[in-house]
Amino acid sequence: MNFKSLMLGAATAAAATTAQAADLPVAPEPVDYVRVCDAYGARFYYIPGTETCLRVGGRVRTQLVVNNVLDDGNWGTRDSDGYSWLARGYLYLDARTATEFGTLRSYVAIYGSSTNGDSSSFTLDNAYIQWGGLTAGRLGSNFDIFTGQAFIGVVDRDWSDETLNQIAYTAAFGNGFSATVALEDRSNREVGAYGGTRAPDLVGALSVSQGWGSAQLSAALHQVYPDTANNNPTSGEDNLGWAVGAGVVFNLPMANSGSNIYFQGFYADGALHYIGEGITGTAGVSDYTGDDTNSGFSLSSGVYIQATQTIGLALDGSYAQVDMDQNATIGDVKRYAIDGSVQWEPVSGFVLGADVGYANTDIDNSGDTDELLMGIRLQRTF
Repeated sequence: MNFKSLMLGAATAAAATTAQAADLPVAPEPVDYVRVCDAYGARFYYIPGTETCLRVGGRVRTQLVVNNVLDDGNWGTRDSDGYSWLARGYLYLDARTATEFGTLRSYVAIYGSSTNGDSSSFTLDNAYIQWGGLTAGRLGSNFDIFTGQAFIGVVDRDWSDETLNQIAYTAAFGNGFSATVALEDRSNREVGAYGGTRAPDLVGALSVSQGWGSAQLSAALHQVYPDTANNNPTSGEDNLGWAVGAGVVFNLPMANSGSNIYFQGFYADGALHYIGEGITGTAGVSDYTGDDTNSGFSLSSGVYIQATQTIGLALDGSYAQVDMDQNATIGDVKRYAIDGSVQWEPVSGFVLGADVGYANTDIDNSGDTDELLMGIRLQRTF
């Protein structure tokens, strides 16, 4: 056999071997498929390679609010904006894992906003961890009870509605009853000239949620800590402020599902932010005057009626009063506000609505101020 014949035979054998190998089955590469997670409700799925369930959502909102149109408002001053045009986008991330101590949950909500053409600004709305009854991070105050029905809320109504950093523990007793105790950041609760942070607020709440509706009792302790300029024996000293609140929400079974009515009230001494931001945003209002604390209260109510499957009607109202120390320059302050809206949801998650609000602030030593605002909003949640 010559060399040429030997090479031809080797090539023929190699080709035959290759053809037989190509006919053999080959194991496919492993693929991680996205699996639906139904343990926590709709729209959750397992993060591939883990036992953590994730839900991704978002919201787009645009609204135009015509600012105070009365003579002493924005339209009566040439250099003030007559309208505020907002565009805002939200991103929601909700991750949950089952553990032997209960569900481990991490939640993040951020949004970016642009108003009247300004550069976009991004805000951390919520960021918290929950594990069993423990909650730590940024979310709504445990003191808050009900924060309104109106679709936009073009004027501030007076009740507690604050998002802040906190650590809390909630114990559930069954049949809808629970109790919460929390330490909450004091920074956003300061009314007046405060020094640096020293002690967080101590907040407690008792609540019940059942088929008829829900109710809550709230209480808070707050350190009144004047800044250096106001911390002296004749001007101001450290005090302990406090606040209490109670509220109830009744479902309205005679109307369409989702209809309800609520009532709530708050009282505070040296912790005025707990009665609402509308009245405590008035210039001159403070938690203290000299070495005395100031007190106040707010009452509010509201109703939401699901008139049809796609149309909802809402109305909120509040009254608040702050009794300032007799040495305070501005005297006592009173404020009432009312806000109503109509909203239409032609497609699930897509809502269009209009809102009108009126408020009056009466300051003993400087008269009163009226506000009348109106707005429209388009919103898509997905």
